Amino acid sequence: MSGEAVLDHEAFIRAHTRLLPVPHAPEIALHVAQEATELWQKTEDELAVIGLPPPFWAFAWAGGQALARYLLDHPEIVAGRRMLDFASGSGLVAIAAAKAGAAPVEACDIDAFAAAAIGINATANAVVVTPRCEDLIGRDEGWDVVCAGDVCYEREMAERVIDWLSGLSARGATVLIGDPGRSYLPRERLEALATYEVPVTRALEDAEIKRSSVWRLAGQARRQPG
Repeated sequence: MSGEAVLDHEAFIRAHTRLLPVPHAPEIALHVAQEATELWQKTEDELAVIGLPPPFWAFAWAGGQALARYLLDHPEIVAGRRMLDFASGSGLVAIAAAKAGAAPVEACDIDAFAAAAIGINATANAVVVTPRCEDLIGRDEGWDVVCAGDVCYEREMAERVIDWLSGLSARGATVLIGDPGRSYLPRERLEALATYEVPVTRALEDAEIKRSSVWRLAGQARRQPG
């Protein structure tokens, strides 16, 4: 495969995925990798020369599936509200929010392939989602609802993300986190809203079912001087 073909993000995604229903949210279909380890290995070995990151966008992760299910079942959380899906990957949670009536809906990721996948998947589900390929940590653009799935697997990132999201929650945003119990989930700052048994990719999760929860993050009031 030539570098030029790989750099055509949309062509690469379509060539290496199939449009399939999400196991725990079958109302939504995503372009996902059927052979997880094959695509992951291809990314690491053949495509590293052009800097292609791991294809997190090619899978429906447990936390994202839980969030999607929760929003579809509780549309009042997002209906008519401005929503951001942070570290969106495939765009799954953003698509669920759009189906539940959120507007406008944005989905951000720092991977250009993810941004392309978000656009492709939104079109496949006949919803409007605006992909943003940038790091929004530390910014506040007035979102009413912010969702983050599977962001607590690495300590430094988890701390940065949770501190930022806590600030958004403190000023009134609804902040929801989907997570299957990853290492750096700050449970002491969270309120559990729902728990699901979510089918996942064994090759990546070392399990076929992950118990995954949706949590609401409580904002921490900033200390007043003096």
